[in-house]
Amino acid sequence: MQPKTPNLAPALTLFPNLKPPHKTLLFHQILVLTITFFAYASFHASRKPPSIVKSVLGPTLKTNNSTSIDTGWAPFDGPQGTHRLGEVDLAFLSSYSIGMYFAGHLGDRMDLRLFLVFGMMGSGVFTMVFGFGYWLDLHLLGFFVGVQVVCGLFQSIGWPCVVAIVGNWFGKSKRGLIMGVWNSHTSVGNIIGSVVASGVLEFGWGWSFLVPGVLVIVVGILVFMFLVVSPEDLGLECPGMEVEMNVEVNGDSERVVSEEAGLLGNESLDTSSSAIGFLEAWRLPGVAPFAFCLFFSKLVAYTFLYWLPFYIRHTAVAGVYLSHKSAGILSTIFDIGGVFGGILAGYISDLIDARAVTSISFLLLSIPALIFYRVYGGLSMFANIGLMFLSGLLVNGPYSLIATAVAADLGTQSFVRGNSRALATVTAIIDGTGSVGAALGPLLAGYISSRGWNSVFFMLILANFFAILFLIRVARTEIKGKLNEGKWFWNSISSH
Repeated sequence: MQPKTPNLAPALTLFPNLKPPHKTLLFHQILVLTITFFAYASFHASRKPPSIVKSVLGPTLKTNNSTSIDTGWAPFDGPQGTHRLGEVDLAFLSSYSIGMYFAGHLGDRMDLRLFLVFGMMGSGVFTMVFGFGYWLDLHLLGFFVGVQVVCGLFQSIGWPCVVAIVGNWFGKSKRGLIMGVWNSHTSVGNIIGSVVASGVLEFGWGWSFLVPGVLVIVVGILVFMFLVVSPEDLGLECPGMEVEMNVEVNGDSERVVSEEAGLLGNESLDTSSSAIGFLEAWRLPGVAPFAFCLFFSKLVAYTFLYWLPFYIRHTAVAGVYLSHKSAGILSTIFDIGGVFGGILAGYISDLIDARAVTSISFLLLSIPALIFYRVYGGLSMFANIGLMFLSGLLVNGPYSLIATAVAADLGTQSFVRGNSRALATVTAIIDGTGSVGAALGPLLAGYISSRGWNSVFFMLILANFFAILFLIRVARTEIKGKLNEGKWFWNSISSH
């Protein structure tokens, strides 16, 4: 197979030694994982500033002796300030979720490297423009909402692109673990964003947007230079094909998520690489339940992403209110828990070969974890850190698993095999639906928090409960399938 040279990354033309036979498939797989990891981490780092600056922009915080210790920034400093902040989050996240559906569709039809770079450049520029509001002394709600709408559209390009590119380079075996490790880019990006935005906050909140904005642009240049979209572009054998042959031969090396998939899997396959239709993708087995489960999982995860530093700042820990900077940096513990949660969920789901059962287990355990964090988180710094870490681990585990491994499984299952272009569309549908929940969570938190934080935590627990409901049928199918094959816990564990 001749490599397609016209769209090859410039660095490979400049440094021919990066091409085969000088470099192997494994080298390029690691390179692609690393580049897409940092690309998406930088997207997330540039999403973090709004949550870090909330406590600076928002309504004044009264301490126990009623002295005001925050000044706020109009139009967010009044009694309705948390509502306005929630509306700015909604502007970003709703345009992000709408953009996601279109981005997946466009991504299937365009050069993914150039499309990804376009998204990164736009995201960087508009993150910086939001920060310019500080130096230009702007107090118009319309300005902040408008910038976030455009920024959300650019940000929505990132996810379908990186998942489709990683899907091109990796087969299905051990996908849960690889995707779990790789998907920690979300949490790593949040941590970088929190630390950078908190670190420069004392110089003025505009800097908290400017620095992460520059970061995305710099990483975007690296993506443009080095990213190779698929093995075929270098004339390498596609790893997916080998794994698919293993599936046919071994039969039991990887199961499709739903029983219906087995029935449909025998139909004549479309071996073309034409992109799959939007409604067609919705009808694939497992896509709808996992999409709606992600709706509620992301509602919870994004409420934490956007409101946790504000919550910590406004809740005394061991009787003391933390500074903006300390609250921002402490909130990264949730994301550190999230890194472990994503990797653990991926590992367990590979081990027992059941994505839905793994997701439900994490969601069930997250309910008591959230209750304990709310009730006992203020007792001491030690309790706060421990319970926040545990909440992050359990909340982010299923969100990470569904957004990556499940989306990749569903987009490449047996009866769309050979139609690799289904992957970006399925990914966009699952994450796009999740993003509607992500838009709703922070908005509701902005309104409900004025009634008290207990109400916000009640909303989060309710959302987790609904997420579990959507997966019960898929989990039952998985369990039945495993028991019928006589292939579960003891077999899985003995074979590892």
